[in-house]
Order: sequence, then structure tokens, then C-alpha cells
Amino acid sequence: MFKVFAEGGRLIGHTLRRIGWRMGLLFVAIGLPMWGFAELGEEVHESESFVFDTPLLLHAQAASGPWLDQAFLKITWAGYQGVIVFNSVLLIVLLALRRWREATFVGVAVVGSALLNLATKQAFGRARPTLWESISPEDTFSFPSGHAMGSMTLVTVLVLLTWGTRGRWPVLIITALFALLVGLSRIYLGVHYPSDILGGWTAAIAWTVGVYAAVFRGHRRPWKTPETPQPD
Repeated sequence: MFKVFAEGGRLIGHTLRRIGWRMGLLFVAIGLPMWGFAELGEEVHESESFVFDTPLLLHAQAASGPWLDQAFLKITWAGYQGVIVFNSVLLIVLLALRRWREATFVGVAVVGSALLNLATKQAFGRARPTLWESISPEDTFSFPSGHAMGSMTLVTVLVLLTWGTRGRWPVLIITALFALLVGLSRIYLGVHYPSDILGGWTAAIAWTVGVYAAVFRGHRRPWKTPETPQPD
């Protein structure tokens, strides 16, 4: 009996050593964003104000000008309609390449993120900022930001799909800059509190990484085909 337990212990130890770093990374990638979203959501639910929300909005409004108006209107368009178009093209390309697992990941991550955003907006029911009349008004609920959540979902999807390639760092830098600009555009236009942006980002990261873990189940990676077992 002791020998059986000892053998089992060695097997468990070997397995933990082999996948332990993945479990830790997964915990950080999902756990920290979820914790951040929960903290933000709790304050929003209790109608508490964030000390940075109003000052950042007023600072953005003070910096406004005609050329920034046009620039951020274009960026906010790209953060919604542009993201939808890009996601659609990406999904079509993956399906055409018969990359079923990658296409499943993109489809579930993107559609699920949109549905999750709609559900959480209704659940929290936070009103939009009304510090000034926006040049791009919105009439839906504010938390979490749909633009921030959609753009960060796209960022996370592309980073995870390209992480095993040489292009991962350029993709990470370019897409992260895009998500940052989209978030700034929503604050500049006065239609979101900064905390709405943070809520959208954290929710998107947690959701997308979770979908990735479920679809690829740890031992598979994008663009890699599982090895075919060889006959004895």
C-alpha cells in the first residue's frame, strides 16, 4: 500500500512540476483581471465614486480642440465598427484556412465578450457621465465600456494567437496602443468614466484568457496540429 501511495505521489509531483508554471500563469492571467473587475464592480454597485474619474474627465475636456475632436471620433469609430469588421475578416480567414480550433476561439471570445458586456451593463445600470454635452452622445448604460471591452478582447485574441511566433511583441505593442487610444477616446468624448474603461479591459482579459484555456486545454497551441499516434 505504501508503495502505491509513493508511486502516486511521485506521479503527482512530476505532473505539477510539468504544468505548475502554466497553472500559475493562468491564475495570474485570469485571477488578477477578475479581481480587478470585481473591485470596480463592487464600487459601482454601491454607487461609490472613484477619486480619479471626474478629474480625468475634466482634464480631457480642458484639452479638447477641433483636431483632437476629429482624431478621437475616428479612433472611437475604429474601436467599435472597425473592431467588428476586423473580427469578421479574421474569423472568415481562419475558417477558410480550416483552422477550426482557432476559429472557435475567436468566435466564442468575441461573441461571448459582446454578450457579457450587454449583460453586465444591464446588471450595474450605471448612468453615463454628464459633465458636458458630448459631440458623440450615447444613451446606453456606462459600466463596463463596450468599446474598451471589445478592443481589449481583440488585443488579447491576437496576442494569444501569435504568442508562439516571432511577431508576438509587435502585435502586443501595436494592439495594446490601439486599445489604449480607444479607451482614451471614450474618456475624451465624455461618454465614459475612466473606471468604465478599466472595467471593460479587465473583463475582456479574464474572459478571453478563460476561453483560450478552455479551447486549447493547455497542451495544444494555435497553428499547431496534434501529433498523430503511430501504430505499434
